[in-house]
Amino acid sequence: MASDFARTLALLRREKKISQRTAATDLGVSQALLSHYENGLREPGLSFVVRAADYYGVSCDYLLGRSMARDGSSVPAARLHDASSDGAGEENAFLLQRRLVVNSAALLFDIAEKAGSEQLSSEISTYLSMAIYKVFRYLYAADPSGVEEAFRTSSEHFDCLCNAQMSLSELRIRAAAKGSGDFGLMHEELQLPSLQPADIARNFPNLSSSMLTLLQTVADHIMPSEPPKPAAEKRTK
Repeated sequence: MASDFARTLALLRREKKISQRTAATDLGVSQALLSHYENGLREPGLSFVVRAADYYGVSCDYLLGRSMARDGSSVPAARLHDASSDGAGEENAFLLQRRLVVNSAALLFDIAEKAGSEQLSSEISTYLSMAIYKVFRYLYAADPSGVEEAFRTSSEHFDCLCNAQMSLSELRIRAAAKGSGDFGLMHEELQLPSLQPADIARNFPNLSSSMLTLLQTVADHIMPSEPPKPAAEKRTK
């Protein structure tokens, strides 16, 4: 969390194109202290976090790394719009988890559509389909009554084969997004929409909260926890 705050604080100042001295004066702290905050050497108090959030026009959740949306809208999952239903029915953890994935996948296809690339849409579909296939096979294998012959690829081989194809698909997605025509794809002139968090929220209002929440959730999951701070050395008499 501290590293997220420091990185975001420095980024916002640079985006505003102001010096550290100017920002420090406006925020009511010394330049040295602001430098410590931006480099993660000191942790600020709550009052400074609130002042900085107001100063840069963002939410405290965004400033602290709890949300990728500048207005903090990716935090309350209960507000997510469901792309797969009319939203009726009681909310529960299962529905909210499904919304994150379904809505985020839908947004990926919307991005490909805005870019005008059927190739990109096709590669996204291929990659997601293989991920779903793998998960289904894992669930199927957990059932003792499952019949191996139900699939053309054996349980011994499907994992490695899917991984190989998914690695190739990742390269093709990158190529398709650039329109470069590599890895067997056709060259295309395309322009991806801006994927900055603020632009995602503006261009995809019904799906952005799901995607931004998913991005933050996965980032928290894959990032190693911060190493413990070294204990202060005891003074010798």
